[in-house]
Amino acid sequence: MTKANLAYLGRRLLQAVVVLWASYTLTFIILHLLPSDPMQTILQSRGQDDASAQEIAALAHQYGLDRPVLVQYAAMMLAALHGDLGVSYMQGESVSGLIASRLGMTLGVSLLAIALAVVVAFGLAFLAAYTRHPALRGLLGFVPNVTISVPIFWVGLLLMQVFSFSLGWLPAMGADGWETMVLPVVTMSIPPAALLGRMLMNGFDEALASPFITAARARGLGRGRLVLRHVVKNGSLPAFTVLGMIVGSTVTGAIVAETVFSRQGVGMLIQQSVQAQDIPVVQGCVLLAAAAFVVINLAVDMIYPVFDPRIIVRTAGKERS
Repeated sequence: MTKANLAYLGRRLLQAVVVLWASYTLTFIILHLLPSDPMQTILQSRGQDDASAQEIAALAHQYGLDRPVLVQYAAMMLAALHGDLGVSYMQGESVSGLIASRLGMTLGVSLLAIALAVVVAFGLAFLAAYTRHPALRGLLGFVPNVTISVPIFWVGLLLMQVFSFSLGWLPAMGADGWETMVLPVVTMSIPPAALLGRMLMNGFDEALASPFITAARARGLGRGRLVLRHVVKNGSLPAFTVLGMIVGSTVTGAIVAETVFSRQGVGMLIQQSVQAQDIPVVQGCVLLAAAAFVVINLAVDMIYPVFDPRIIVRTAGKERS
């Protein structure tokens, strides 16, 4: 590995650490700025509204809520570095255990949503690059622009109304059987499909305008083979840069979809924990989402120079200047 490659890897690793720290810290700050009192929430969840001052003090000491905020932050950060995400205020269980019990349900739906989003996005972009009809091309380009701005909860409710209540084809709620996954998967796939589709269309348009495409046309290469051989390969590279955003939109989509369709996954856990100001659980879920975002972006950063080695040269040149 060259010195430039090592420097590039080091910069990306440092950025990954900063993103994890920033997401953890910002979440902690925001949760502590909320007007509600975590102690009050804990007491209400346990039916101890009439608890004595001694009982409240003992409970606050148990969760470390009687310490200064900076001390709480330092203790939680140090514990997280050792793999301890703390104990849920509301449920009294380890945060790691709670997330692990919900992760499988969310992960399965999220992976299917991402797969569906990729297929739809590539299909739209390929058809837009292949077609010679301006009206159809304009319509295909219009679809991502519209769908990316549609509220995901509205889409979920609309799908539920049509396919569950009106037609009765699919269950509206629950998590038993593959049928219950269809509507959440479709709902969660729309934002990433729109984002990826827009990026792919832009990349394909740039590839179609390149000189090597003109040369390929001059050699008599057919439209379909031209798009598959040259346009897709060269125009797909910029889309790799939005994979992290797709993970982010999938996490957001999971919160909304699981709330709409009453699925007890990580998304529902985040929504319930934010409402209850269950700080350790929210911190753990945010750290998990940030870690997924960082790992995928780091993988993209490592893979991208394989397809385009110029990026390392450009990055090194910018730093020297």
